[in-house]
Amino acid sequence: MEMKQLIAMVTVAEVESVTRAAQLLHLVQPAVTRQIKTLEDELGVVLFDRTRHGMVLTPAGEVFLSHARRALQELERARSELTPAPGQVMGLVSVGVLDSLLGVMVPTLIDSVAEKFPGVELHLLSGVSRDLQQWLDDGIVDVALLYNVADTTSMRVKPLLTELLWAVAPPEAGLLPTEPSTWQQVLREPLILPIVGHGLRTLIDKARADIPLEPKIIVETNSMSVQKQMVSSGRGWAILPAAGVARDVQQGKLSGAPLSEPSVSRSVVIGLPRAARVPRAVEAVATELLQVSRRLVLTGEWPSATLLDSP
Repeated sequence: MEMKQLIAMVTVAEVESVTRAAQLLHLVQPAVTRQIKTLEDELGVVLFDRTRHGMVLTPAGEVFLSHARRALQELERARSELTPAPGQVMGLVSVGVLDSLLGVMVPTLIDSVAEKFPGVELHLLSGVSRDLQQWLDDGIVDVALLYNVADTTSMRVKPLLTELLWAVAPPEAGLLPTEPSTWQQVLREPLILPIVGHGLRTLIDKARADIPLEPKIIVETNSMSVQKQMVSSGRGWAILPAAGVARDVQQGKLSGAPLSEPSVSRSVVIGLPRAARVPRAVEAVATELLQVSRRLVLTGEWPSATLLDSP
């Protein structure tokens, strides 16, 4: 099994086309086809179904793809770590970020890592906490921002902060970050909520359990961007983490206020795999996640958040 075969397989899986993969890899199409076929012969399984709509991964292909990606990532990390400049932190670091933290965290993190560790290449993947935790276990990400999780046999966590959930409404509703909104007020409005089973939905359902008002749910979705779009167009209200809507509120696209009676918070943590050796680049980025989070809280850019660790 050769590295070029893994690269060909991963590329074809991503673009679902041998022709397009060949263009991206600067190879002729028969060469890519031959690499895939050789890999399948060696593994003794079919990795792709060749359909008129393109190359579709088989169940065996889905399994092998995750291992191929991980192998290529580890090889790239090894290459980077073996040839650093003296005293320089270098390497590839894959960071998992909650969808709700993309706006407040990612721009500052990218700038900070680029300034302090120019030899570090960041790969950013976003998702819900459950998926990010699975990606940590599978080695797809090296470090992740998660919420409401504790140490496990495969993962250790570093508490960062707690943040309040907000009532989020169209701009004309006039909600203000300085004036909390009660559940009684929110539950009288049509709501766009996360789907049942989503971590935020669990927090929401638990908080409203003792309030004698049945919510008027008009849409359920696992996409925070869909929730915000529907709220901004005046179709209803939502309940979201402060970090996920702070910039929209500041820009006047939405209005928002911390929920009260009762208030609801979630804890945000840094998750790292329990590995015998953590690469220097991963340690550096994990530390930077901590420092960036603290800075955003202290400057007010991450509203309704309280740091959990000492300065």
